[in-house]
Formats: sequence, C-alpha cells, structure tokens
Amino acid sequence: MVRRLRAAGASVIGKTHTPELALWPFTESATFGVTRNPWSADHTPAGSSGGSAAAVAAGMVGAAHGTDGAGSIRLPAAACGLFGLKPQRGRVSLLPEREEWHGLATSGVLTRSVLDTALYLDAVSGGAPGDAVVAPPPARPFTEAARTEPGRLRIAMSMKAPLPVRIAPEVRRAVEQTAELLGSLGHEVEERNPAWGTVGNGVTARYLRGAHDSAESMARPRALERRTRAAARIGGLISPSLVGRYRAAEPAHTARIGAVFAQHEVLLTPTTPGLPRPVGDYEGRGVLRTLLGSALGVAPFTSPWNATGQPAASVPAGFSAEGLPLAVQLIGRAGDEATLISLAAQLERARPWADRRPPLG
Repeated sequence: MVRRLRAAGASVIGKTHTPELALWPFTESATFGVTRNPWSADHTPAGSSGGSAAAVAAGMVGAAHGTDGAGSIRLPAAACGLFGLKPQRGRVSLLPEREEWHGLATSGVLTRSVLDTALYLDAVSGGAPGDAVVAPPPARPFTEAARTEPGRLRIAMSMKAPLPVRIAPEVRRAVEQTAELLGSLGHEVEERNPAWGTVGNGVTARYLRGAHDSAESMARPRALERRTRAAARIGGLISPSLVGRYRAAEPAHTARIGAVFAQHEVLLTPTTPGLPRPVGDYEGRGVLRTLLGSALGVAPFTSPWNATGQPAASVPAGFSAEGLPLAVQLIGRAGDEATLISLAAQLERARPWADRRPPLG
C-alpha cells in the first residue's frame, strides 16, 4: 500500500497513534499517551484510527491511512468531521498479512473531501499475490464516480442496530435531516430495517481471536497493557474451529441482512449512537466493561458490515449544539464503493463540510 502511494507521487510523512493492537474506539495508551480531538481537546477522536483522523482534521496531512475491523475508519471520521470509507473486503491489499482479524479488517483512508478518498483508492486498490481475498476491480475509476451524479437512488433508512441502543437526539436528527436532504435531491427514501439476526456473535468471536493472534505475534506480549492482555486471553478461549464455523455462516448472515439491498441501493443509518466521548472515559475500566461499552455505545452500527465485508462510509452531517461533529453512515451493495462515493460527493456539494476548520487545526 505504501509503495503504491509513493508510486502515485504521495509524500508519506510518518505514523500516527492508535490504541494497542487497534482494539478500542478511543486513541489512548500508556506508551504514547492521549490523542485528542481537534474540535475539542476534552474529547476523543475515537479509534482505532484516531491518530489518523486527528492529523487530517487538524490539517497536518491531506489524507491518512486507516484500517477498519469494527468501525475503526468510520468512527474516527464521524468524531472528527471527516469522510471515512471502509472499502469492500479485498479492495486494498493487507500484505504482508494475508488478512487481519479473520477477515473483519479492511484497509482504507480518512480525508477531508470525498474526491481525496477517491484519488487515494484509485492509487492503492488492487490485490497482490498472497491476499486471502481480492475484490473484483471497479467498473470505473473512483475519481470518476466522485465527479458523477449518482442518479435517482432507492435508499433505506434505519435507526435499528443489531443490539438495543439509545441514540442521542442530535444523532437521530442528523440522520433524519440527511434523509430529507436526500429526498430533496431526488432520491426515494423509506424506512426499512435489516434482518440482523445474530451477526454480532461472529464479529465478537473473530475480533477477540484476532486480538489473541495479534498479541501472540508481539515480541514482548507481557509488555502490553493489562486490559489488552485480558482481551487477548479471552480471545485465546475462542478456538479456531469456532471462528471457522462463524466464517462458514457468513454467507447466510450476509444474504439475510443483505435482503434490504434487493430493493435499495444504499442503506442510511447513524455512524455511532452518540457524540464523541470525553477523553479518559474508559480509563480504569476492565476489559468486559470496555467491550460492552464499545459494542453498545460506540460501534453497533458499524461492526456488522465488517462481518459482511461490504463497503460503508461515514459522512459529515453538521455539528452538535456544543460544536462536536455529527455524522451518518451510508452502506452500499457488495463491491459498490462507486455508488457510495458518488452519493457522498453529492451530499458534500449540497451540504459542504470540507471548508470547516476545527479550533485546534
């Protein structure tokens, strides 16, 4: 991925902060301290790609790489007022790893504008020998999709997550206002909930086993934080055969959830149920409280699409009363990043966000 960026003329600046092993939806660690949100130093830029999101939002770089195993591109994008696209599984090579988190994780980017994301994806997309999965090539360049109107789309809107969650009123209004805007742009929008079933079980098992495998690959796993080691220990209780059964069930889960896309090209949901969390909100919490808080309070709308592998994007949707970014999530059919990019670019033209700069930028 880095070689492809350099070949396209990009200047690679350096590395940004993540939580240990990219496990959490906040970017704080005992080793490197706290990464703060440029829109409010009292709040987190989310995670795990929070350092990337903060760097782009603050204007340090024009684009920053991120990986997304349960929302780790989309959640920081939502927290920092950026566009964040989780591509189709296999769109961007993960080498030297064949895959990460047993197929949950994908490689992508956080940018200020939709066109910048399209440019980045055009530069880095494509498989490489050794990849576990390679997505079929897109029908046209993503930059072309960003510059093209999407046409009239059928869009489903849902406030229902796989788990019972409370959606903040400002987040709910952001989704509803985006639905109204989409309707005014000529799209057909109607409420429709996916048939979730038990997709979350497969995400949890693969995520925790991935934590175990990542910890085992470290030169000094005992040097990891206590909470990280606890997550890895729990993951060690999940056998490879159980992970295999969940992966074998993936096509059935995907078909059931994907029934919503039989009549709709795009699904609109919240990116996350609430606003960016305060810095240190999870400090001192054990692994189970952190896992539960992440699953219910932060990532219930993002993680299912890592299990299905299809593309999903977080799109800026204004600001809260206290000046924190709001966002909505757009999910597309398998392999159809182009429609998401085209629709998000249309939203950006109708409701510009890229010229907004945070106070810490």
